[in-house]
Amino acid sequence: MFDGPGMRSMQMLEMGLSATSARRDVIANNIANVDVPNFKRSEISFEADLKRAVDSERSFAEQPLLKTLHPGHIDGRRPIDYRSVQPTSHTDYLSTMRADGNNVDMEDEMSKMVRNQMQYSLFIDRIGSQFRNWNTFIRLA
Repeated sequence: MFDGPGMRSMQMLEMGLSATSARRDVIANNIANVDVPNFKRSEISFEADLKRAVDSERSFAEQPLLKTLHPGHIDGRRPIDYRSVQPTSHTDYLSTMRADGNNVDMEDEMSKMVRNQMQYSLFIDRIGSQFRNWNTFIRLA
């Protein structure tokens, strides 16, 4: 399988789509439970983890810190593979918005839903553009 820069971009776009899908579900769940006493909202983290993985790969490629002298030695530092990054859900147990213990802020959730939809649309647009570029390349080849 081809594993060039184009595939890396497509893999990251696919991962982004997966994250926006998971985020949509979590935000929808938060909104659906806005009136449930003691409900604690959740959120998805993904982008910071992906950035950390990409930065670790870049840092490792630029300046490998440890070199082993023998094949049996263990290299103490390994980059994080960006393909291993997954969207993770975190529940906010520390904040409370209302006296009944619920911490869902409807305005904030709706704002996050709109932002998430815009990110989803951006990912779809970029993937479509990538396929159009590949299609043009194939027709010219």
